[in-house]
Amino acid sequence: MDVPMSWLKEYAKVTAPIGEFIEDITMTGSKVEGVTYMGGELKNIVTGRITSIEKHPDADKLVVCKIDVGSGKELTIVTGAPNVKEGDYVPVALDDSVIAGGKEIHTGNLRGVESEGMLCSIEELGCDRHDFPEAPEYGIYIFPEPVELGKDVADVMDLKDEVVEYEITSNRPDCFSILGIAREAAATYKLPFLYPEIKVKEEAEGRTEDLISVDIMNPTLCPRYVARAVKNVKIGPSPRWMRKRLRAAGVRPINNIVDITNYVMLEMGQPMHAFDVDTIKDRHIIVRNAKEGETITTLDGQVRNLDPSMLVISDPEKAVAIAGVMGGENSMISESAEAVLFESANFEGSNVRITAKKVGLRTDASSKFEKGLDPNLALEAVNRAAQLVEELGCGQIVPGIVDCYPNKRESWELTYSPEWINKFLGTDISEEEMQRTFERLEMKVDPVAHKVVVPTFRPDLEAQADLAEEVARFYGYDKIQPTLASGTPTVGKKTYSQNITTLVKDTMIAEGLCEAMTYSFESPKVFDKLLIPADSPLRRTVTISNPLGEDFSVMRTVSINGILNSLSTNYNRRNESAGLFEVAKVYLPKSLPLTELPDEVPTLTVGMYGKMDFYDLKGIVEHLMSVLGIGDKAEYTTETGLSWMHPGRTASVSIDGKTVGYLGELHPAVAKNYEIGTKAYLAVLNMEELIDASNLVSVYQPLPKFPAITRDIAMLVKEDVTVKQIADEIRKNGGAYLESATLFDVYQGEQIEEGYKSVAYSISFRSAERTLADTDVAEAMQAILDGLARELGAQLRDK
Repeated sequence: MDVPMSWLKEYAKVTAPIGEFIEDITMTGSKVEGVTYMGGELKNIVTGRITSIEKHPDADKLVVCKIDVGSGKELTIVTGAPNVKEGDYVPVALDDSVIAGGKEIHTGNLRGVESEGMLCSIEELGCDRHDFPEAPEYGIYIFPEPVELGKDVADVMDLKDEVVEYEITSNRPDCFSILGIAREAAATYKLPFLYPEIKVKEEAEGRTEDLISVDIMNPTLCPRYVARAVKNVKIGPSPRWMRKRLRAAGVRPINNIVDITNYVMLEMGQPMHAFDVDTIKDRHIIVRNAKEGETITTLDGQVRNLDPSMLVISDPEKAVAIAGVMGGENSMISESAEAVLFESANFEGSNVRITAKKVGLRTDASSKFEKGLDPNLALEAVNRAAQLVEELGCGQIVPGIVDCYPNKRESWELTYSPEWINKFLGTDISEEEMQRTFERLEMKVDPVAHKVVVPTFRPDLEAQADLAEEVARFYGYDKIQPTLASGTPTVGKKTYSQNITTLVKDTMIAEGLCEAMTYSFESPKVFDKLLIPADSPLRRTVTISNPLGEDFSVMRTVSINGILNSLSTNYNRRNESAGLFEVAKVYLPKSLPLTELPDEVPTLTVGMYGKMDFYDLKGIVEHLMSVLGIGDKAEYTTETGLSWMHPGRTASVSIDGKTVGYLGELHPAVAKNYEIGTKAYLAVLNMEELIDASNLVSVYQPLPKFPAITRDIAMLVKEDVTVKQIADEIRKNGGAYLESATLFDVYQGEQIEEGYKSVAYSISFRSAERTLADTDVAEAMQAILDGLARELGAQLRDK
């Protein structure tokens, strides 16, 4: 926000040099971004009077002027301006001067005549016809009245000022105004804050409430609507002082009525709007939500599409303004307007922000409303506008005010403790100094009860800590001595889930995999690439309301797309092999449309291709299970129900009978869809299930005292019998002394009948109490063989 110092000093008589002021105001919390010196580049330009004009001897379009600049010696200046005449008072750029834009002017020869400077147009002084309407469109600026000769033009025309640019935080809506910054400056220098005295004469006939009526249909989005009427309006340019202030603050002057609304917005922080009363049907203002499909042409000539979430100002037939954003072209003030309605309303900030974004129109008004303005400011602002109308003589104020304020915002009390504030800040500030600080910020202080009444324009003051901040910033952060932190220290630590997650990641990295990070939002086309059926619940996704594009429009329900894209990138960049893992969430909606947040399921996804196969991947998963203390609980069974996995080379992973994921080879068609020209392998495990089942408690057992008895068996089974089925039968029938059963050979070849395979196990028996004899294990071995023959059709090989 740009604040001209000349304007600020009207309300806070700051005398500090600009550099010192910038440092001081920044230290009290109003951060300064920079300062612009208006008129600062103009150099050696003075007032002069044309004493004579002669035709140039060698140029038809040039004339030679004699100029008196009060130095006792007349200057000769050549000009081609058509609008000058003898006796005119004009700005004169002398030799070695600088005009707007940094251009230097020196004595020179023009067609044989020496010119000792230049006569200046209004543009060459850094202004335009909005600043000085009397200036000609083309030609030299001529002072409307005689001026003292030889004076600095920047001083005579009041072109100089210092404009300070502030970066205001969004929690301080009161500081988005000249008065707000002036209040901060007055508090910084312990000066009186000179709030403008607002008085309105109300000289027009009638009553405002008879001229206009107002109804608020949505008081939540419009807490307050204040209106005043002006009759006998005279549209014209604003006075120079107002135009200068508006331009310095970054607002282009238009006409006196519009300029008054902008002036009040800048000065008080309350946006205003002016309607031509005759354009309001039945002179009835209705504040309502827009209708479906409704449109409005705004003051910039653009047609804006509205929807019911937006608030509009309307009459019984049509919308005449988008609330808090911009007025409509159908109610704009023309030069023939005779009666004007000043609107000073308060609108809910977030709704204004969303509306401005939807219609693609962010204005000075919307940028202020979206911060959350004080409804109690609306009445003061409309009265200030009425006062300026009277001061500028551009109309007469109709007596009375229409003020719709259904739910008044009241001040609130905060209790404070000087001892607590000093302890909190590490200071030794007196209670009286704290109270003076609160009073300078317009809080009412009860020193006995240690309470303050917070003004409604300070919504950021909610607790005692906020009051402590006010004390600190005006006491001076630089005066607060550094102290050691006090209190009882606490030791932060990770939760059990975080520790397990870290352990999983460390284990994957130890296995040689690299961690990947992929997007949680992706394209709906992913389901087709993964061959997921059209009726699969995995296609029920959370749709993002404001996606970056179609390729990022839904939250993922399967975790493998990102990993597969990464594998594809590696493969197509000719990396021989790649192994990646990711711990991230999938998002499973409980119902659609959403009525509650979806389930966010953390998932471990492993992907690899190249110098590895199914058994490498299974080994990684088995090692992870062992690290988590659940290796003996994990089981692997054939899985054929996943469309994106190879149906004959995929296993589901379960713990204590509960499925926690799967591993296996990627379906060749899916690999082709992702442009992976080799076998790829995936493992997907539910992290919540792994965390719940994990057991990091290690139980140690003494080394066995007695030797084991080992028996090797080789059997013929059909090739569709899995080794898991064989291992389960051995464990089921092995008896109390069974210690382990280890697969050591699987063979198919010339000596094996087609459709069969040879499977060999080493089976170990041991007792913790004595040395076993052959007779102790003979019964168990027979039970194992009988079970294998009965359940799996296994036959012992005889050779």
